[in-house]
Amino acid sequence: MPKALITGISGQDGSYLAELLLSKGYEVHGIVRRASTFSTGRIDHLYRDPHNGEKAQMRLHYGDLASSDSLQNVIQAAEPDEIYNLAAQSHVRVSFDMPEYTGDVTGIGTLRILEAIRRSGRKVRFYQASTSELFGSAKPPQSEATPFEPQSPYAAAKAYAHWLTKNYRDGYGIFASTGILFNHESPRRGETFVTRKITRAVASILAGKQKKLYMGNLDSLRDWGYAPEYVEVMWRLLQLDQPAEIVIGTGESHTVREFLDEAFGYVGLNYEDYVKIDPQYFRPTEVDYLLAEPKKARELLGWEPKIRFHELVRIMMDADLELLGLEVPGEGKRLLAERFDGWHRWEDQVISMDR
Repeated sequence: MPKALITGISGQDGSYLAELLLSKGYEVHGIVRRASTFSTGRIDHLYRDPHNGEKAQMRLHYGDLASSDSLQNVIQAAEPDEIYNLAAQSHVRVSFDMPEYTGDVTGIGTLRILEAIRRSGRKVRFYQASTSELFGSAKPPQSEATPFEPQSPYAAAKAYAHWLTKNYRDGYGIFASTGILFNHESPRRGETFVTRKITRAVASILAGKQKKLYMGNLDSLRDWGYAPEYVEVMWRLLQLDQPAEIVIGTGESHTVREFLDEAFGYVGLNYEDYVKIDPQYFRPTEVDYLLAEPKKARELLGWEPKIRFHELVRIMMDADLELLGLEVPGEGKRLLAERFDGWHRWEDQVISMDR
């Protein structure tokens, strides 16, 4: 049975990746930070009583990307065949407010994992989660050959992690691959990220719980995809004969304004009646236009996105409407059930947590 270790397992991508790997027969280990409250809501549906005598196929370990010792201890205990580094301080606007912390966790944290792998002497395959924010102000479309022009502390930290991954591959022979993923969303997206902020607000406004939605730059263009499809790319990358860097995206971009129009229009509202601009949400330096050129993904991995922009918005809207007990428009309820059944039926999995 192959073993995988996921940092950031409690996040959007980590939860979907854990499900995918469990479905493929992996023993999954995840790293979570110690806190006074649990932050495992996205993976709670995977849990079962660890004291029922059955062998656990998933286990959580306390650790932190800011601590070399904790990472080395977890790798030694889990003995993984694959490591997926998905943990980061990943909110771009917050990185301007917390640049030192972002650099330590997002940048140096990757170094700590790579160094732990090197010192362990194990033949581990390593996946580094890079980001389209690396391209910053570079002219679109952006591919593996596009020079990086980071425009935020988050992007700069990711650039450091990206080049370190290549350095450890070239210098120490570690099987280390990098996925440069463009924006990918889902109902599990964090509530402070712009797409989820919008869909939650629309549902709250419809329910009478919120009157206005305050936003920043509405003209930024982003290449938005569906997160469950993107985690499969992570796995496929580590199954190749040779490590690689690869851009993942849909090849089409839409503005934040278009996302607002699609989300509000889905429930018969006009976003202009509810959206207000608040300067606090603007970044000191903006990234105007991100657009993937995913040719290599098609050729090397045989990967094509199935969920496009309009369906993505509706999947997220349906989920947030359901959370508030609101009626899903038209065929949305049936489509929502079909979409999520495949990701939530894990009654046969046995999970334990190392506390």
